[in-house]
Amino acid sequence: MDDLIVAAAQFENHSGDKDYNLHVIDGLSSRASAMGARAICFHEQSVTGYTFLKDLNRHELMDLAEPIPGGPATKKLMEISRKNRIVVMAGILEREEDRIYKTMVCVNGDKMITKFRKLHPFINPNISPGNEYVIFDLYGWKCSILICYDNNVIENVRAVTLMGAEILFAPHVTMGTPSPMPGRGFIEPKLWENRSRDPVPLRMEFDGPKGRQWLMRWLPARAYDNGIYIVFSNAIGMDGDQLKNGIGMVLDPYGEIIAETRSFDNEIAVGTCVPEKLLLAGGFRYRNARRPELYKDILSQPNTSIVRPVWMD
Repeated sequence: MDDLIVAAAQFENHSGDKDYNLHVIDGLSSRASAMGARAICFHEQSVTGYTFLKDLNRHELMDLAEPIPGGPATKKLMEISRKNRIVVMAGILEREEDRIYKTMVCVNGDKMITKFRKLHPFINPNISPGNEYVIFDLYGWKCSILICYDNNVIENVRAVTLMGAEILFAPHVTMGTPSPMPGRGFIEPKLWENRSRDPVPLRMEFDGPKGRQWLMRWLPARAYDNGIYIVFSNAIGMDGDQLKNGIGMVLDPYGEIIAETRSFDNEIAVGTCVPEKLLLAGGFRYRNARRPELYKDILSQPNTSIVRPVWMD
């Protein structure tokens, strides 16, 4: 298995403007390919925008959604992939008969490698949850996708790792939201509007407990505990009525950050996945030390309720 260069993107999407968002995806894909990347991951619902979906009714969601792979957005992503010679992963609102899903598609030229439907799509009650994991091959590497909140449920990351995933692509629209955790909350949009004249207050919010500081509580642990690479992508700027702090990041199986975006711009982080780390990482040993007979029944106990994020209540 050879080294694999991957890219994680951040960009400010326009809510509901597929043409604009696909144009940005095209430009960043071209930039990543020129830097040697063979795959790029964009954030959750990167083709449509995310947060504004909470205010749409079922009819409006249906109008925005498309079939996959036959819809125009997937076809455009294939064109972008083919032109720029790079595997592209991006988020589309999917329509299948009378159901709507929040879906990431992975395309390579004219081929759809896979699609993954978000397991925990709480943003709108009209959106249905996906019910299966995906494992797919990229240039000899076994890969998987989990979308945003799916990654906060630690069983999901362990499950795809046990299914063979060596690289987990983790598209998000997150951070800058309320929580009982001290210091969490929305980020004031005026800071974004004033980012050129006075960037320091915005950077402090983006890097503090509302943003990167919260991310660092858990994301490196997912990579470290499982001994896998994680390619994290997130929206930056205004997403609907919420300000997001971006961060495109590649983490190695030691939980170390090997590439990260640090500007307020549409940007990519490019990192190299090397196979030897998969076997040297502690997570590889931990997986092989498991005794599932002790906890298989405990881990399969059903929930008594479904809990949504605080900002949705």
